[in-house]
Parts: sequence; structure tokens; C-alpha cells
Amino acid sequence: MLSRTAENLYWMARHIERAENTARVLDVAHRTSLLPLDIEGTQAYLWYAPLNITGCANSYEVKYGLARADAVTHYMALDPDNPASIYSCLRLARENARTVRGAITSEMWEAINDTWLEVNRLPRQMDYEKYRDFFDWVKNRSHLFRGVTLGTILKDIGLSFIKLGTFLERADNTARILDVKYHILLPSVSDVGGAADYYQWGSLLKSVSAFEAYQKIYRDVISPQRVSELLIFRDDMPRSLHACMNEVEAALIDINGFSGQEARRLAGEQHAALHFGRIEDAFGRGLHEYLTDFLKNTALLGREIRDAYLSRRDRLLLSR
Repeated sequence: MLSRTAENLYWMARHIERAENTARVLDVAHRTSLLPLDIEGTQAYLWYAPLNITGCANSYEVKYGLARADAVTHYMALDPDNPASIYSCLRLARENARTVRGAITSEMWEAINDTWLEVNRLPRQMDYEKYRDFFDWVKNRSHLFRGVTLGTILKDIGLSFIKLGTFLERADNTARILDVKYHILLPSVSDVGGAADYYQWGSLLKSVSAFEAYQKIYRDVISPQRVSELLIFRDDMPRSLHACMNEVEAALIDINGFSGQEARRLAGEQHAALHFGRIEDAFGRGLHEYLTDFLKNTALLGREIRDAYLSRRDRLLLSR
């Protein structure tokens, strides 16, 4: 496989997953804004959290000024001037898919192209009340594309790069979504466990499709520590950091390119830390600090993957 083909497959998958997870980040903020918040200044802080977490704060302020619910939602959802918006992610995913039409199935192309055509039929300025339905639509289209992919594509090195992009992006975004709660409700490590109640943590679980899984596993009142354990260390929870790193490590082993040893080492190191880690240790050092370190390591792994497999566009990738 050519390196440029691998790059397009990798980024196609990352952009689809990023669009879904941006919808989930905004959904957390929308759900939280409807709940009673006891911390002084939290409502004002609420809409800065999605911007800071996705790295859009500076560019947003240049265009819109102070964070407001309607402006933040539009900027992160449908603003074509924001390269990280859902709209831009879906556009980039389609462009990457179009470039590698011969490496994906016709069903995959139809799913991603139809998604792009439908999002272009939406008004550029949507009523604020309709965004919740839009977030659900984005998540459903991502699920459809992923299901079509797994049901139609050959299980070869191309699928490995799709999985690599999907699960690396998902790990990054799950950590960011979990950190939303601490940005919004627990800005100080000393406040952990003091302000978040059942409904607020329940809204977070629902936003990552984990509410029913939590009830099945713990059968108890929702607590920050158990929510964090579910989304970080449980490898049977599909969106957990542990489950994502299982898939990333497996994809890198399947690819096994001639220059990917450092990427495989970093992935194995992160996977081992999650496999043998304990939630008590994460809370002991501070959950925000733990997630920040995870995000730094994930970014480093992404750079190693780029350097090993995606940088030299004329290079061939060799599987085992």
C-alpha cells in the first residue's frame, strides 16, 4: 500500500470520528446547561469549556468575542470558517474518501457522500433548539459509516489504518469529554467529588452512550470515581481509553511497517499503563492531570505514526 493511500484512509477515519465526538462534546455542554449548577460563575464558564478542550477558543474570540451558547454551538457545529467544526470534519472526511475511492467500497463512499450532501442542505444558521437533533444525526451517521465499513471492506492493511485513525481519535476525544466535566464543574482538584451530583454525571454518561453500561456494571448511585473508572480503565466499555488503546495497539501490530517500532513501543506503553492502572491512583494525582498526561502521550503517538507511515508519500508500506 502506498503511504499516501494509508494517509487518506487514516484521516478519513479520524475526521469522521472527530465529527461524532465534537457532537458529543457539545451535547455534554447542552445537557449540563439545562441542569442546576451550584458553582458561582459556572454558567459563564460552561461555554468556554468546549472551546478550550477542542483548541478553538482563540479563533472563536477573534470572530465572536465572548462565549455565548448560540454562537459557540454554531461555531463548533456548522461554521465553515472553523477547521475543527463538524461541518469541516465531514468535508475533510469526504475529500479523503474521494481521493481513495479505489481503496474503499462503494457502500462506504455512498454513506460518506450522502452525509456530506445532507449536511449541505442544512441552513447555515440553525435554530438553537434544533441542535440536539443535529448532534444525534451526526452520531447516527458516524455509526452508519462505521458499520458499513466493517461489513463491506476487506480485512487487510487498509482496514488497519482505518481502525488506527478511528480509535486514536476516539481515545483522544473520550479523555477530552471526561475532562469537560472537570472544566465545567470541578476547576480545582480539591473540589473533586464535591459539586457533581447524580444528574450531572448521568448527563455525561448519556453523552458517551455509557449510561446503561454503568447501571449494568455498578448497579449503584453514580459517582465521579466510578464514571471515570468506566471511561478510563474498563476494557469492556467500547469508548473507554483502555478499549481504544487495545485497538490502536492491535492495528499497529497488524501494520508492522519497517519504521514503526517507536510507535508500537509508545502504544504498548500506554496500553500497559491502562491495563495495570487503578482509578485510585488517577484520582490520587488528580484526574485532570492524569487526563492531560494521557492527551500529551496520545499526541506524541500520533506524531510517531505520522513520521513512520504517513510522511513520505512515495513510500510503500509493508505488512507482515
